[in-house]
Amino acid sequence: MRALFLIHVLLLFVGCSSSDEPVMVLTPEETRYFPPLSGTTWDTVDPTDLGWNTSNIADLEDFLIDTNTEAFLILENGKIAFEAYYNGKSSTDFFPWNSAGKTLTAFTVGLAQQEGFLDLEDQTTQYLGRGWTAMTTEQEDAIRIKNQLTMTSGGDFTNENTACYDPECLTFKAAPGTEWYYYNAYYTLLQPVLEAATPNGFEAFFENELKTKIGLDGRWVSLGYNNVYFSTARSMARFGLLNLNKGKWNNTQLLNTTYWEAMTTTSQELNPSYGYLWWLNGKSSFKLPGATQSFNGKLIPNAPDDLIAGLGANDKKLYVVPSKNLVIVRLGPAAYAEDLGPTSYDNDLWGVLNEVLN
Repeated sequence: MRALFLIHVLLLFVGCSSSDEPVMVLTPEETRYFPPLSGTTWDTVDPTDLGWNTSNIADLEDFLIDTNTEAFLILENGKIAFEAYYNGKSSTDFFPWNSAGKTLTAFTVGLAQQEGFLDLEDQTTQYLGRGWTAMTTEQEDAIRIKNQLTMTSGGDFTNENTACYDPECLTFKAAPGTEWYYYNAYYTLLQPVLEAATPNGFEAFFENELKTKIGLDGRWVSLGYNNVYFSTARSMARFGLLNLNKGKWNNTQLLNTTYWEAMTTTSQELNPSYGYLWWLNGKSSFKLPGATQSFNGKLIPNAPDDLIAGLGANDKKLYVVPSKNLVIVRLGPAAYAEDLGPTSYDNDLWGVLNEVLN
């Protein structure tokens, strides 16, 4: 239906224009919807009008319920095409993003660089001070902010607790940029870097430059060594929509496209399926949290190749699919077993989704 509408609009402009006048062609970005910054108003679109196989939606819901889902939301070009809550949850409940929230931090680092408060090539020591690790001065000084964003800081991941960021926990294993390992401590320390780099600290900067600009609700909560973002499912979808639109909210470019592109493409060759704290589909190989070996093939074979994702422990999912103009949110307990980042559930979920979307 959308295709027929666009063709009709194009024909109208062709028919009414002279040979000296340009022909107007509508693009998906020009028709993309953005919800108001406050309130509960959010336009919807009927899945039937999108050409979905609506007879399979019941199977999708059965699958979601059977796999412990508590919130599931699909945006198509910004409008809500599907939204469901289970196990007594609702659109007003807050959920932890777990490591899907790494994408928020990556975006905020880009904003800080954009405003001149830091540079990805800066030494982490410049912001955390000498002695933030148990490494030698030379080893410590070699770690850059970019290494923290790409899981290539070179810390000894055989330490018992890779969430611990106390100096005694951060010991040397390899030169930065030579090994990829999903080491949470170095990521977590990006927020103290932002705390030191920005005028009023990390949370104020995040609030003023990102949260209020797109209408996020939620808050950061300290849980042991981790700082976890909690929000509604709709707020996660808002952030997904911002990234579907390449860092632009409505008519305002919040994050420059140069950083956004770098953030959402392969950041190093050690793990082609990892950008700046974003997971990337469609690459030739991938590494997983807790493992050192590479696996051949795509991260999520059943998903579109251009999918980018924030993937948190226990199956917190934020999928962004530019080729289909989709943002998909899944929140709730682990579907199968508790695990970090990507899990087999990603591929199973996309197998079911394809029966609806294709």
